[in-house]
Amino acid sequence: MFKKLKKELQINIDEKEGLLYLGEKSKDLRLLMLRPIDIIEISEFAGINAEDILIWVGKTLGKMYIEKIFPQKNWSNENSSTIKEIILTFLETLQLCGFGFIYAIFKKKHVLIIIEDPLSYEEKENIMAKNICLLYQGIFNGMFETLGIEVESEEIECVLKGSDKCVFKCDLLVVEFGDEDIDADKDQEAVSGFLSTL
Repeated sequence: MFKKLKKELQINIDEKEGLLYLGEKSKDLRLLMLRPIDIIEISEFAGINAEDILIWVGKTLGKMYIEKIFPQKNWSNENSSTIKEIILTFLETLQLCGFGFIYAIFKKKHVLIIIEDPLSYEEKENIMAKNICLLYQGIFNGMFETLGIEVESEEIECVLKGSDKCVFKCDLLVVEFGDEDIDADKDQEAVSGFLSTL
């Protein structure tokens, strides 16, 4: 199991270069600060291919985060409990980078990734804000692909459609999580209730 170390996940500033880094500078995980409207405007420039481009950009980010946080790691021989811990650490990293309150519920054949206060909420009156959801979907796809897990993902709830959170369902196409990794349904309510007290 991987321990979540605060030093590994903290944001550091290099004042000389004027750059932000996630973790140590040696990991070269530089951070770029974008507002949700910036992502929307980028998608407007992409035009007809915006959906594919945003998913591809998200996928690239997801892969990069995993590879930088856990360099030179082969995930093919890891058990499902370790993979679950990696996914939770990855989601915690996204949360620390300002992507919203993110957590997951693990079932045998799928993972639900829940985002409370997602980036899209800030621009919920903008019809193009749905493009931010595509970026999230790409990030999660990139994470699973880097871990060697084939998934088919879709957004099943969205704050832009009146829900209080965004929920992505990632169906596992080949592997399954072990019984020891499966979360009870009541866990979702407990985590959600806990986050609302923060």
